[in-house]
Amino acid sequence: THAIVAVYGHLSVSFVDSLFLLHLQRILSSFSSRLSKLFNRPSVTATTRALKVIFHDLPGGPEAFELVTRFCYSHGKMQITPTNACLLHCAAHFMEMTEDVASSPSLIKQTEKSIEGIPYWSWPEILNALKQCQDLSPVVNSTGISEKVLDSLVARIVSSINTSPSNSSPESSGFRFSCDTRSTISTKNTYHRAWWFEDLAILNTDVIDKITKTMISRKVEHATISRFLFYYLKTRFSNATSPEKIKVMEVVVDLLYSLDRSSVSCKGLFGILHLSSCLNLTKCCRGRLESMIGFQLDQATLDNLLVPSPPGVSHLYDVNLVLRFLKSFLGSSGRMSIARLKRVGSLMDLYLSEVAPDPCLKPQKFVTLAMALPDAARDSYDGVYRAIVMYLEVHAAVSEEEKMKICCAMNYEKLSSESCKHLASRNSKFPSRTAIQALVSQQSKLRSLLQDTDSYKSAPLGTTILGKELNEGEQVILYAKKLDLSTENEKLKAHLRGMQWRVMELEKLCRKMQTQMAKIVKTRIPTSGGARSLPRLCS
Repeated sequence: THAIVAVYGHLSVSFVDSLFLLHLQRILSSFSSRLSKLFNRPSVTATTRALKVIFHDLPGGPEAFELVTRFCYSHGKMQITPTNACLLHCAAHFMEMTEDVASSPSLIKQTEKSIEGIPYWSWPEILNALKQCQDLSPVVNSTGISEKVLDSLVARIVSSINTSPSNSSPESSGFRFSCDTRSTISTKNTYHRAWWFEDLAILNTDVIDKITKTMISRKVEHATISRFLFYYLKTRFSNATSPEKIKVMEVVVDLLYSLDRSSVSCKGLFGILHLSSCLNLTKCCRGRLESMIGFQLDQATLDNLLVPSPPGVSHLYDVNLVLRFLKSFLGSSGRMSIARLKRVGSLMDLYLSEVAPDPCLKPQKFVTLAMALPDAARDSYDGVYRAIVMYLEVHAAVSEEEKMKICCAMNYEKLSSESCKHLASRNSKFPSRTAIQALVSQQSKLRSLLQDTDSYKSAPLGTTILGKELNEGEQVILYAKKLDLSTENEKLKAHLRGMQWRVMELEKLCRKMQTQMAKIVKTRIPTSGGARSLPRLCS
């Protein structure tokens, strides 16, 4: 609150630590319509008591009022520079200094003329003016001066970028968040930090929001904007209070969300995720952050995904968070290549192996995680099989029904012969039916392979097989670089024959046991009584 105390013809204007004694009616009233109307009221002119005038939210405070009084006492001949133009312009609007006095234009006209020369201002002068504008809200917003200064600043940045454009990718920005909980945030500064990053870091979030949106409209490279926003977050985050951190982070996340997804650093997003763990962000902000990470999930590492579970959740790692990442990733399927899908498949195999030993991880959650990706994401299911092996070893109390549900996450046709052999002959933790499924799938795969081989051998010359015409004297080798028919297939055949022989022996033994049990029952139970049927051991 700024007080103006008028005693007769003199004005005492008191601020916090400033005191000005002025002549009121003759000087200030001639330039300020606001003061003129105030002191021309009959109730004011008739009083003989000390008059106290209170101005609320005078833009610029004592500094601005001192400049206004100097302008008035110099009869409108004060020099207006880029340093004081914005401050004087806002104060003039507040004091309604719109009237020309004698031969001197009004203060508003003079400041407007000065601001028209903003294209010739230096970078420090534009930056200082913009900083003044952020401190003069909301008056500055109604005058339109803030937009002019902001547009001029962005134009300088665009001109600089066009002169020396940066072709670096967002991942090479050099701004990497530290996961060390002892420090809030740390970065590595490289040459990718533009010269204007540090200058703009002093501005508040409202101004940064406007600058960023203006740069987007001016077609500034999104990767450059992304690097700046990460730098701004790092700079403002260090010494901020918790509410300030939330404000900065929410603004930065919203602005990053408006950029092209591929221009935002995946590592930087995981850094924000780590920092946000102790902050109460809005649901919308957190959802946007997870959506951006999910879109680039193929660029993540296993360490990125090993996020501890929030309080109140029993299992070790935040599996629900990873499932949300996967949902966002699959939701971008319109722009997804098979290569990206397979990279995520390999990443999820590593993640499954990491969370499988967790004794608190429920079977249903493990199955949901293992089956979250489509079958095309994996060329081999050996990684899923190894994770299931570890899970069943730790969770010995899992029922047979739950084991079957867990095994449904595997595609047996994409298991290697080694995994099938291990599953069929050595792993007692798995249900017996899974071993048979593995053998059947491998036998089917071998039969299909042999049929393809026979078709090559029996095909006449000139026949086109798999897009290739067989010519006379041309040797055809089926998948020579991928399969060794003389070794791998022979081993598989031998293994299948051994398994078939063991199955036949078990069937013989089963029938023999059934016969013996039937004889024992007949000798012990009278024929008049109804004999109970025995369970069928083998079909």
